[in-house]
Amino acid sequence: MSKINLPKKISIFPLSSVIFFPKTILPLNIFEDRYIQLINDCMKEERMFGIIQPKSKTSLSPEVYKIGCLGKIISFNETSDKRFIITLSGIIRFRIIKEIDEKKLYRKFHVEYSEFLKDLEEEKKQISNKKKENLLHKIKIFFQKINYPIDHEELVKLDSDDLINAVCMISPFSVEEKQKLIETSKIEQKIKLLDEIINLNLIEYQENKTIQ
Repeated sequence: MSKINLPKKISIFPLSSVIFFPKTILPLNIFEDRYIQLINDCMKEERMFGIIQPKSKTSLSPEVYKIGCLGKIISFNETSDKRFIITLSGIIRFRIIKEIDEKKLYRKFHVEYSEFLKDLEEEKKQISNKKKENLLHKIKIFFQKINYPIDHEELVKLDSDDLINAVCMISPFSVEEKQKLIETSKIEQKIKLLDEIINLNLIEYQENKTIQ
C-alpha cells in the first residue's frame, strides 16, 4: 500500500492488553454489536480499521493511547450465531489527531502516519547476526523462566524487527510496556527497550517466586 492510499479517517477497535504491529497477523472473534457494525461497514469499503490499546477498562468509551496500528481484513467468516471470525494484517502505525462524532456504535478518528512511513518499506534495517543471536538467547531464557511455550525455531526465521514485534505481541508484558514498544521506531532503541523490559519481568518473576 502506498502513502497516498492511506485513509485519513479510520474506525478504531480499542483492544485491552493487545498490541498489533505492521506485517503481523491478528485473529479476532467479533461478537459485540458495535464491532459487528464496524466490521460490516469496513467490509463495504476498504476492509481497514485500527487497533489501539485503551488506557482503562472502566468505560464503554475509554481514553485510548495515541499510537496504534492500521490493519486490513484478509479473511472473514460469519458463524451460525452471528459472530465474525476475522484475520487482520498489519499495515502501518498511526497517531491519533482527534475523534470524530459520526453517530456510530463504534468510534472513528482522524489519524496521520508521517512518523511511521518506514513501516511500508519492504526492506528493513537489520542488526548484526551477533546482536540477533544475543537477543534470541535472552528471549529463549525469558520464556523458559516464565514457563511460557513458544516455537523458538519460528522466531529464529524472523528478521530483527519482526522478531521484536512478534515477541511483544505474544509476551505477558504490561499494557504500558507493550505501548512503549509500539511507539519506538528505531530498531536499536527497540532492542534496548525490549532487553530492559525482559530484565524487569525476570526480576519481578523471581521476586514473586521467592515470596511464594
